[in-house]
Amino acid sequence: MSLTHWLVVAVLVLLLFGRGKISDLMGDVAKGIKSFKKGMADDETADAPPAAPARTIDHQPAPPPAAAPAPERTEVRS
Repeated sequence: MSLTHWLVVAVLVLLLFGRGKISDLMGDVAKGIKSFKKGMADDETADAPPAAPARTIDHQPAPPPAAAPAPERTEVRS
């Protein structure tokens, strides 16, 4: 894929589609991208829950963890 290859491809595309059609196509693509971004932004704002009010944080030490309860013993009869 050399520079010459890309120049030949560009010339062929210009000859086939013409300068006006390519600019129209790029304008349509840009409009589509803008519309997509706007739709994504609308979806995010509609799906987002309302913000919760701010809370203050008390700097108190956490209570020590409770001891784990002893496992229950079951009697096995044979």
